[in-house]
Amino acid sequence: MFDVFKNRLEITGTLTTVTALRISQGRSTEPTGSDLPVIKDALGKPLIPGSSFKGAMRSRLESFLRGIDSALAHDPAELISQRMNDHVKDLKERHKDDDKALADALNDITDSVSKVFGTPWQASKFQVRDLTVKDDTWFGQYQERDGVSIDRDTETAADGRLYDFQVVPAGVEFEFKAIVENAEDHVLNPNTQEPEEIGYWELGLIMVGLQQFKMQQIPLGGGVSRGLGVVELDIDQLVWIDP
Repeated sequence: MFDVFKNRLEITGTLTTVTALRISQGRSTEPTGSDLPVIKDALGKPLIPGSSFKGAMRSRLESFLRGIDSALAHDPAELISQRMNDHVKDLKERHKDDDKALADALNDITDSVSKVFGTPWQASKFQVRDLTVKDDTWFGQYQERDGVSIDRDTETAADGRLYDFQVVPAGVEFEFKAIVENAEDHVLNPNTQEPEEIGYWELGLIMVGLQQFKMQQIPLGGGVSRGLGVVELDIDQLVWIDP
């Protein structure tokens, strides 16, 4: 899939927090620290992992494609199931002396979304860098909020369940950079098994996902049920490289 360079799409833009954002790194070990601090870079600035953005986008696209045909997006649990692991091992053993045959066989068992976002046996074509904050939109402060677990029997706060968490304020901008490599412009006809050119369908799939971020339809991080994590993506530039 990557043995020959075919094309590359470089995408840059700005991701803005519409509401407060909470992507936690786990409980703090500092005596005076927040119970649930947000992820920060080495300089203490907020950071959005590229994996968080990519995972949220993949989940949304999978739900869309399952609404069309469940074969287009397999259940995520199926990708890491023992049955699938055994199947992949069998294919590797069967085609251990023929790399192309192995690649074709693995491609045949990979659903449409996974061909773009990757599987345990196939590399991802879509790379998202960690989103770093734009210094002129962040003033060096986090918001601290309180949370509490409710006892559903008494409908009151559960003993010892009060906690606090950090959020990145609304209106903070992050730099977005992503790359798509070797996007396909054809699919195999299921009847003839011959390739049919239909345009760069993988790029189209990614653009659908990015448009969902543009429309504020994909939240990021935790606390989304209470209104946190609404973001908006603006694409600034697309660079297409086709040798």
